[in-house]
Amino acid sequence: MTDKSVAAATALDASTGAGRPLAADEIRAMRERIDEIDQAIIDLWQERSRLSQEVGKTRMASGGTRLVLAREREIVDRFRAALGPDGTQVALLLLRSGRGPL
Repeated sequence: MTDKSVAAATALDASTGAGRPLAADEIRAMRERIDEIDQAIIDLWQERSRLSQEVGKTRMASGGTRLVLAREREIVDRFRAALGPDGTQVALLLLRSGRGPL
């Protein structure tokens, strides 16, 4: 085998990093699904943020507090239980997007 044929046989797909065309096709299909999931997460994140802001406005308009720390702890605990230590960070980001920074 010449150097040129070895290089061609081991050439990686530039967009996927795969060494075989079938693997590259599989990776592209999985990435397409990942992109769909990402969009669903973004859409749900935005909906959650809007709802959370409405909850806060409604609570404050009724004379209530800006925050309910017990509720926030519940959310953090749920995410940590489901996602492990990273769940805490995800929950804190979600909470901040709905209520703003403290």
